[in-house]
Amino acid sequence: DLYRKVFVFRKDPSDAYVVLRARLEQPLHNFTVCLRSYTDLSRPHSLFSYATKAQDNEILLFKPKPEEYRFYVGGKFVTYRVPEGRRDWEHVCASWESATGIAEFWLNGKPWPRKGLQRGYTVGATAAILLGQEQDSFGGGFDLYNSFSGELTDVYLWDTGLSPDKMRAAFLSLRLPPALLTWKSLSYEVKGDVVVKSRLRE
Repeated sequence: DLYRKVFVFRKDPSDAYVVLRARLEQPLHNFTVCLRSYTDLSRPHSLFSYATKAQDNEILLFKPKPEEYRFYVGGKFVTYRVPEGRRDWEHVCASWESATGIAEFWLNGKPWPRKGLQRGYTVGATAAILLGQEQDSFGGGFDLYNSFSGELTDVYLWDTGLSPDKMRAAFLSLRLPPALLTWKSLSYEVKGDVVVKSRLRE
């Protein structure tokens, strides 16, 4: 149980990462991924990387610079311009729906304009899911200068699009529906220099 805990990625740049294990029974036609990050990096870095053997950027949350997020599905991406962070925790949720190709992006409990991405696509179920690195091959192929350095917490993956109420609940750390990946019962393996610590503040 990682309640009120964080992963601290201590080094910059880093070869460390955390492998997450999700019970995916079938391919995803909808999903939502949420997480909270705290970093002072200004270089590009990966937050959440979900790769299949066919597509290394099957799902990717990537921050190329402090005022931009990229959300990838099936190797294609949409860009969200955001205010440069005040060196504080940033909570992001990204959801996608195959039927409409609608991508939603929420930052700190507020929605950004919806965008179109990969309508009709299906996300593969046999996946390597990593925090802290961006995969260029299944489970590997890392570029250290895309690595994450800082703190990560509250990582979730659902096989549905969350309602606006639940998006806000995720930001506020309230009760959430059952998920494929749940921070409070996370199955994970640390690879390299990552330390689990208590959160410094709420």
